[in-house]
Amino acid sequence: MKGITSNMAGTVFKVLVQPGQSVAEGDDVVILESMKMEVPVSAEESGTVKRVAVTEGDFVNEGDLLVEWE
Repeated sequence: MKGITSNMAGTVFKVLVQPGQSVAEGDDVVILESMKMEVPVSAEESGTVKRVAVTEGDFVNEGDLLVEWE
């Protein structure tokens, strides 16, 4: 399984992708919010989104799966 994980604890502010969408390396996929700062999470490689594991408003910890792709 390939996936994008959270690099910090925070709240999912915005989900920018949906299943079936192509993602290029460097594209932002989720925006996390922590201490009133918005932090984008980017894809580390290209692929197609298979599943979005979070919804807006969810709290995530560092290392939690955000997006799975193939």
